Amino acid sequence: MEVLNNVYLGNSVKTWLIALAVAVVIFTVLRVLRAVFHRRVKKLSAKTTTDVDDLVAELIRKIHFLFLFPLSLYFGSKILSLSDKTDHVLGQLMTIAVIFQGVIWGGVIFEYAIGRARAGKDEDPGDKTKFAVLGFVFRIVLWAVALLLVLDNLGIKVTALVAGLGVGGIAIALAVQSVLGDLFASLSIILDKPFVIGDFIVVDDLRGTVEHIGLKTTRVRSLGGEQLVFANSDLLNSRVRNYKKMEQRRIAFTVGVTYQTPAGKLERIPGLIREVVEAQDRCRFDRSHFASYGDFSLNFETVYYVTVPDYVVYMDIQQAINLALFRRFETEGIEFAYPTQTIFVERSGAAPGPSARE
Repeated sequence: MEVLNNVYLGNSVKTWLIALAVAVVIFTVLRVLRAVFHRRVKKLSAKTTTDVDDLVAELIRKIHFLFLFPLSLYFGSKILSLSDKTDHVLGQLMTIAVIFQGVIWGGVIFEYAIGRARAGKDEDPGDKTKFAVLGFVFRIVLWAVALLLVLDNLGIKVTALVAGLGVGGIAIALAVQSVLGDLFASLSIILDKPFVIGDFIVVDDLRGTVEHIGLKTTRVRSLGGEQLVFANSDLLNSRVRNYKKMEQRRIAFTVGVTYQTPAGKLERIPGLIREVVEAQDRCRFDRSHFASYGDFSLNFETVYYVTVPDYVVYMDIQQAINLALFRRFETEGIEFAYPTQTIFVERSGAAPGPSARE
């Protein structure tokens, strides 16, 4: 067939077809070898206790199509008689494919290292977020290095480019300084850990449970059910109260009794309150005193500690104390005070005296 002898770009059609067939065969063989080796290494890893073979199996599985295809073309082209310029372009393409595959393998190795670092440790929400951010930063750096290598391989002067990017980077940084501020704030939150996922925090008059710590925002689920979104930089500039870090809860409450209460009973009230508080589990009595004269009551201030941070436990204890005090005061004949007002009406020509009480 004469058509096979026709010459295009310095090679006959027959030579082009042979080169194409070689490339297809190499590509097919590489795909088959990848599948076979992955299956065998995976089967071997199931029989061993080490995780290195798991890493090898994952590296084989991550051999990308965009690496195998240029590799097949490169070796298939060796049959052809190509110009130096074309050979150079194919070499550059092969180098770029190798860099691309190296980035993919670098990500796999990083994930393996992170898995080894977290192995055998209790699941910490703070560590989970930290590793996620570190992984994101690592990938950015890895792709940036790969991009510089590719540009250098294409003949672009990387040094001049980096210098130009440095000047442009200043302008960009000024334009997106709020975004960068939130990014660095997220790193500060992750590394310093003022709170982690699952903590109950209060920021100003807003409160809720931390659900997500991102690169720009932190999301909190409020008690009402809605999601609150805070910029990370705003959180760092705010006073955050973290109730999850609380080891014990200090409680101060006041009880008021009427001014008609006899002095003897007033003297017994602090001891009576102490008995009631000490009778409760998971709390520690601190003090109880006749604190002040109120507008309509004699006020006793009591302080105690709940030894667990759980808010529901605190409310159960406070409820038990309130009910016990009500019963004890009822038994002792001590009256709780409530707002009252005494009105004195003075009649002309008559001695003043109390006439009504509300």
